[in-house]
Amino acid sequence: MSLIQIISLLGAALILAAYVAPQLGRMRPGSTAYNALNLVGSALLAYVAIVESQYGFIALEGVWAVVSLYALLRPRVAQSSEQR
Repeated sequence: MSLIQIISLLGAALILAAYVAPQLGRMRPGSTAYNALNLVGSALLAYVAIVESQYGFIALEGVWAVVSLYALLRPRVAQSSEQR
């Protein structure tokens, strides 16, 4: 199995973990852990898509990563604006 396949499987596993955990009551959707799993998983899959020149997946995973990063940073952004 190639390294790119391992990265791809790891990325998919992280996104699936973020999907399954709330279904099983193990994690809150929107929690830091949920968003972190989505961010890392989608970033790994975006990397694979870039290496493989899969433009549709670059768009999908790139947007997924940006939205997850925004969700992770949003509480900090809101908190810092409240302190002003």
